[in-house]
Amino acid sequence: MMADVTNGNSAILDEKLSRLSKKPGVKASIVIDRSSGSILKTSGDVSVLGTTQSRTASTAASFSNEPAAAEESTSKGIDDFAAMIWKFVNNSGEMVEEMDKDDELRLLRLRTKKHEIVIVLDPKYLLTVIHDTPAS
Repeated sequence: MMADVTNGNSAILDEKLSRLSKKPGVKASIVIDRSSGSILKTSGDVSVLGTTQSRTASTAASFSNEPAAAEESTSKGIDDFAAMIWKFVNNSGEMVEEMDKDDELRLLRLRTKKHEIVIVLDPKYLLTVIHDTPAS
């Protein structure tokens, strides 16, 4: 479910997402509400935002004659991805707080063989960018 970004933040986020989407290797981005975990905006190839389970379900649904089923599965995968990111950020923040009460989490970077996920924490939202892992 997409929520509207309010208080002028929409223009700022649109500008940031536009700049990010033009960077080489960027696949997709997702902006998640910091307090609720709801999706505020997405951009790029949102299929990379899904989970393995949602991609499998979407592929299976695309072979049926129901395009709405494939779209619903993709949407559920994006919702699942956002929930995982939100949980990851909250758990990481708790860890930092337990290590040092005077410190705070600002950025998370997760690298896999295929992608790198960078999460920038803002007081109101989580800006998450997925891009190709640079060849080493």
